Amino acid sequence: MTIVVICMAIVVFMPMLAKVPLALMMNKSGGYDNRMPREQQKALKGLGARAKAAHENCFEATTFFAPTVLLVLALNAVNDTTAYLCIAFVVCRLVYLACYWADWHLARSVFWGIGMITIAAHYFLIFG
Repeated sequence: MTIVVICMAIVVFMPMLAKVPLALMMNKSGGYDNRMPREQQKALKGLGARAKAAHENCFEATTFFAPTVLLVLALNAVNDTTAYLCIAFVVCRLVYLACYWADWHLARSVFWGIGMITIAAHYFLIFG
């Protein structure tokens, strides 16, 4: 169960990791505008725009992963397979971020898909 909870914590805090390159690109584009950051982010291009999208996608991914893990925990369905699925999801999300920042769009989509498959796999294990 510890691995599953650690993976949940990593995914919950991943948007903060994804914020780092976004903040750097905002700073690079005339200084970080803390009064109107969203307006500044809308104007970003290239890596800055991709960093913003990656940051936002981290929140979106959390909405799939967190309820799944909470269901696994609530049903006391944690086992080695669910732990490995959680680890695989975290690894996919980290690689996904790197692909987003590097503009490797096809690889990014592959890792996004694999990550979503790991989530679906939890449901097949529980209810299948």
